[in-house]
Amino acid sequence: MSIKKKYSKPFGDLNSLKTTFFDNNDGMLDMADHMADVLLMQPKRTTCKICGAKLGNPLYVSHRIGYIECSECGHLNSECEDTDDFASAVYIEDDYSKNYSASDKESYIRRRDMIYIPKAEYLRDCLKHDGIEAKDVEILDIGAGCGYFVSAARECGMHAVGIDVSSSEVSYGNAMNPEKWLECVGLTDSIDHIRKSSANVISAIGVLEHLVHLDENLEAIKDNTNIKYVYASVPMFSFSSCFEVAFANGYNRHTGGTHTHLFTDESIKRMADKIGFEIAYEWRFGSDINDLYRFLMVSMQKNNNEDFSRYFSEKFVPLMDELQQVLDKSEFSSELHFILKRVK
Repeated sequence: MSIKKKYSKPFGDLNSLKTTFFDNNDGMLDMADHMADVLLMQPKRTTCKICGAKLGNPLYVSHRIGYIECSECGHLNSECEDTDDFASAVYIEDDYSKNYSASDKESYIRRRDMIYIPKAEYLRDCLKHDGIEAKDVEILDIGAGCGYFVSAARECGMHAVGIDVSSSEVSYGNAMNPEKWLECVGLTDSIDHIRKSSANVISAIGVLEHLVHLDENLEAIKDNTNIKYVYASVPMFSFSSCFEVAFANGYNRHTGGTHTHLFTDESIKRMADKIGFEIAYEWRFGSDINDLYRFLMVSMQKNNNEDFSRYFSEKFVPLMDELQQVLDKSEFSSELHFILKRVK
């Protein structure tokens, strides 16, 4: 089966939802630095998170953490393991969700419609291309957070429920969606939910990079033959990684914080092969240019050049969609949405 590829999407009003990244750069960077402190206390990583190959020396160091490129699949691994202790500290104890939760129903719907409806429509349209109607799609969304994707999928005519480890996010999501489509689970309980699910689609939007027990979750998907598709988005080893190395005083949203490893095309293919799936559809739309723009704006403002930063913004912002499309088509951009289809 040939891979069907799609590139880019307009940034639109995305920056209006990420004002904290601009206005509170130092606070966000402090948060990421705290997470780095926790990660650096964990055991050293010796094998690749995806293919298990022995790791060598770091390719580079960013915000005190070394990142090692796997010689077999190219996967970018942090020098320290993500462990249950790390996950407990950054996802549960620190309530990382507070940085992203919308404040009321109106803003919740706005965020859902702007960011998650296009993702749900993409899944619906790809499955329709495979002959599956929306009404026949049953989704288990793992790492569902506040339920934005679950709500979007239902808005697009699909059946969806979600699970997440954060009780605060689940409570908030269920408050925004009184039908209560979300369930709070333990750190390893997703594995059992996947094994027992009747869903024909597992979705994991920005989740696989956060799973400490990734192999066990993948094995559960492999074993449950009800599951015919996996829809995921993951952070990629990309230009954003390079920009974060260059701008040490900017919030490292991509390669730091809770992202302890980054995917490559080859590592995704290896992951799919391991569980008897193939890559059926790809949609590449990164935010590398947005990251570069943010770093430049923050740096100018820190250097007391706010007037010039506004001048630069007027010149640069109209070019961002076109510039990002170039990076997306280079296939070295920061995010990939993909749909895996079962072949075994």
